[in-house]
Formats: sequence, structure tokens, C-alpha cells
Amino acid sequence: MPGNQQHGLHRAFRGPDLIHDPVAPTHPPTTLGCMLTRIWLGFFLFGFVAALYQWLALDRPEIFAAVVNGTFDMAKLGVEIALGLIGVLCLWLGLFRIAERAGLVKVLARWLAPLFEQLMPQVPRGHPALGSVTMNLAANALGLDNAATPMGLKAMRDLQDLNERPETASDAQILFLVLNTSSVTLLPVTVFLYRAQQGAADPTAVFVPILLATSASTVTGLLAVAWVQQLRLFNAVVLAYFGGFAILMAILVTYLGYLDSQALAQQSSLMGNLLLLSVIVGFVVIGWLRGVDVYDSFITGAKEGFEVCVRLIPYLVAMLVAIGMLRSSGALDLVLGALGWLVGAVGLDTDFVAALPTALMKPLSGSGARAMMLETMNTYGVDSFPATVAAIIQGSTETTFYVLAVYFGSVGIRNTRQAVACGLSADLAGIVTAIAVGYWFFH
Repeated sequence: MPGNQQHGLHRAFRGPDLIHDPVAPTHPPTTLGCMLTRIWLGFFLFGFVAALYQWLALDRPEIFAAVVNGTFDMAKLGVEIALGLIGVLCLWLGLFRIAERAGLVKVLARWLAPLFEQLMPQVPRGHPALGSVTMNLAANALGLDNAATPMGLKAMRDLQDLNERPETASDAQILFLVLNTSSVTLLPVTVFLYRAQQGAADPTAVFVPILLATSASTVTGLLAVAWVQQLRLFNAVVLAYFGGFAILMAILVTYLGYLDSQALAQQSSLMGNLLLLSVIVGFVVIGWLRGVDVYDSFITGAKEGFEVCVRLIPYLVAMLVAIGMLRSSGALDLVLGALGWLVGAVGLDTDFVAALPTALMKPLSGSGARAMMLETMNTYGVDSFPATVAAIIQGSTETTFYVLAVYFGSVGIRNTRQAVACGLSADLAGIVTAIAVGYWFFH
């Protein structure tokens, strides 16, 4: 799976992003670059117009100094965030390299293979595409984006070999793409890292909310594709997989339903920290038992952490400076004020409105959504309600247009059919659920 947002490491380190090398040959097509350029340029122009308005209409000549200082402050913040991630990123990339060499991705792929034989009936049993699809999704579930990206591109090429209309997305390719844009995040490590770097009192408190929101996006994406393609979901294999998942989620939600907001946050923290500690110990022990030189593997992966953080700096600075200009000029406050008025007009609580920039940016740009989340944390405080909801949104949805551009662009597909609509339906479900569980857990 290419590039952010995003959600564990694969969601927030999407492209041009951390795990995926921003100068790798799997760059998105020019159309995506143009779109991101227009968004970035629009931020500057909108901020400049807003500053001119404050000067000419509101007689605030000091606004220009505020905007300039704001851009400088955000540039400094971008560097500080990237450098602050070096230690924890080295830790997780080292652990993930152990997991990769220990074959954990292959194990999970074998568990998923029977399911995808049912969901992709056009793919013959035993075809290499089924193996690469399951390997990609298994790597994503474990947060192994550096392994998931090449496997995802291979999966798309394997599926293209079966495509009778090379410029039009096949049913199997659409399903694969939508599952990539909405796949369940078992380890939302990146969101934890950013919250910890920003000084959150309990970085893992958002673990269960992210799990619930990303599950909603995945189920919605799958149902949307199944409805369009008339997939037979009511068979023994599919029901066994999704029935088991539904039972686990129902037990979790039922248990959480008996807790108040303080206990919910505590339980989410407990589950998140217990899972992370279990992953750390499990990866090391399983790797050792399978004959992996765990220390050497860890060092190899950890070396990538420093390089990744250095590569991240230009992208963070670029987006944060543009967003800082929007904030300092009053343009972002104007947009949020309008959204708040609309939300209030229909009788809803407006406390979540400050988190909406992350939601609006997420389908378009992983780096932009991440920068929006960080700006919200910086403005309102990392443990504030808007910043917490923004973090849940960041971990629960994917950068649909980026994934579509990279995967379909890699095999020359021009007619995407229902892929965009199904992917955006999954995004919408994830965002709405993220806001709802944010209120449930933290408001």
C-alpha cells in the first residue's frame, strides 16, 4: 500500500511520507502532483487574501507581522516534530524489520487467503494475485508499510494480468484498492508517536476509538463494493471470517457500553499499552525462536528511522508553513467559524468542528492531513477534544486519491469505475464514526 495517512505506521506515514521513500520510483502520476500543488498554492493565496482583508477592511496592519511570524514558527515546529520522532521511529522500524524477517506477514497472509478466494471470484484458485493481495493486506495490518508497498504494487500488476480491459479497473482491482484505503489498523503506532511527541499525557488513549472507527470504514467499504459487484457475502467462509470479527467487536462495544467516559479512556489506554508491549516482546521472541538474528535485524531497521525522519522534514515544513499562514491570517478561523455555524444551525454540538480540517484533507493528501492534525494539536493542545478527535480521524481513514493514483497509475488504468465512490464512502464512514466515538470516549 503506497505512500500516509493516514493509519499503524502505514496510515499516518503515507506519501510522500515516512516509510515510503518520497523519491522512490512509485511516485503518483502527474495529476496527483498537480492536485497537491493546487491545494498547497491555494492555502497561501487564501491566507494572503485574508491578511489583505484584515489590513484594508479591519485596519489591522500588524496582521502581516503575525502571518510572517506564524510561518516561521510552523517551519520550526516541523523540524522539531521530525527530529523528536527519531528515537521512537528507530524503535518501531527495528521491531518491524524483525517481524518481517520472522515471516509474520506470511503467517497472517495464510490466514487471510481463504477469505480472498471468496471475495475475488474472478481470480483463479492458486493464482499469484491472491498471494500478493493477502501479503499486502497482512503487512498493512501489522504496520509494515515498507513491505506492504512493493507487495501492493505487485498485487495490482498480478490482477492486471487477469484484466481483459487493461485501461479499465476490474472488479478484483476495485475491491483490492478499497480495502487498501480502509483496511483495519491493528497497530496505529504512528498516531501514538505524534501524540507522544506533542506531549500527550496518555498517547495510547485513542487506541480503541481508532480501532472502532477504522473497523467502520473497512466494513462500509467492503459492503459498498459487495453491493456494486453483487458479491455473495453469505457463504460459509466469508461468514466465518466476518462473523468472528463481528462477535469480537460486539463483545468489545458491549463491555465499553458499561463504562463512563473516564473509565473508557482508561480501558483504551490499558488495551493500547498492553498491545504495544505484547507486540514488542512478541516480535523479539518469535524472531529469536525462528532463528532470526534479532539484534542485527533491529539495528538494520532502526538505521532507517533516522533517514526517514530527515526525509520527512521538507514535507512537514511545506504543509505546516502553508497551514500556519492560514491560521495566522484568520482564514482558517473563518472557515471553521462557517462550519461551526452550519453545525450549530442544525442543533449539533460544535466542539468537534476544529478537527474537521484533518477530515476534509484526509482523502486528498496524507501529508496535508497529518499537518492539519499537528496544527490542531499545536493550537488547541494535544489532549484537547479537537486534537483528540483529529488523531482518531487520522488513524481511521486513508488517503483515497493518493492510493488510487499510485496503484491504478502503476498499471495504466484510466477508467476507475466505482473505486472512487466506494473509497470515499469508506472515508465518510470512518470520519463520522471517529467523531462519534470521540464524543463517546472523551467528551
